[in-house]
Amino acid sequence: MRIVIASGKGGVGKSMLASCLALLFSKKTKIVACDCDVDNPTLNLWLGITEYDKIEKISTSEKAFIDQRKCIKCGKCYEVCPSGAIAKKNGKYEVIPFLCEGCGVCKIVCPVNAVELSPVKNGEIRINTSKYNFPLISGKLYVGEMNSGKIVEELKRRAEQFEYEIAIFDAAAGIGCPVIASIRGSDFAVLVTEPTQTGFSDLQRIFKLINHFGIPYAVVINKWDLNPEISKKIEEWAGELLLGKISYDRKVIESLVNLRPVLYSDSKVVEEIEKIFENLLDRLKEIHSQI
Repeated sequence: MRIVIASGKGGVGKSMLASCLALLFSKKTKIVACDCDVDNPTLNLWLGITEYDKIEKISTSEKAFIDQRKCIKCGKCYEVCPSGAIAKKNGKYEVIPFLCEGCGVCKIVCPVNAVELSPVKNGEIRINTSKYNFPLISGKLYVGEMNSGKIVEELKRRAEQFEYEIAIFDAAAGIGCPVIASIRGSDFAVLVTEPTQTGFSDLQRIFKLINHFGIPYAVVINKWDLNPEISKKIEEWAGELLLGKISYDRKVIESLVNLRPVLYSDSKVVEEIEKIFENLLDRLKEIHSQI
């Protein structure tokens, strides 16, 4: 079963919860954890991991290149480029790599085939077999590169190379391409939010995305006691689909600073997270019985 941990808003505790769920599941069955936030991967830090056994540069993107020997300087590529990635310098047309999106329009309009699209190394995949006896697969998009969603898809393909009963996908924040890639194909979603107006609003946005894919879901409210009023509104909105609530505790941040999993700290949230885990197990059993 593939479980995605998602949130419409960043900073709500999604990766913290994902790390705890991965550790709890690993005590019961064989799992694989996948950090699908390739723009800002942090799941490794919540698990106390700073080194990887394997790092592989990958290409999921192309960029345009102009062969100056063939170019007749007609300027057609310059005129049609939708991202403004072609500049005219000293009478020559050149591609600005950081702006090029690899769409290929310049190649189509070039009358002398002077433009080529070539693969570029736009990210990397990192694999670590953690001391908690399960593999962590993490990706990173290089600065100025694009196609983060495609890197997430590649991460998920690598996860399938491992034997597992449960896969934990820690999605990026928001509802963009990498989040869509993380959610697609998942069997269940845990939506994490916080008791703020933006947290609640973004929860409803991610809900629409989850609903589009028809994926069963449940809600967790993190730091609920910082604003009990809004927390209550979220509880009423979630109804029976509320998995549980997590209190605010500075010891959670201390755990991250010391690269120690929250689950192995003396924070008061440990018991709350364990309860959420038990509720999640019950929910998954219900879904399994309906299949």
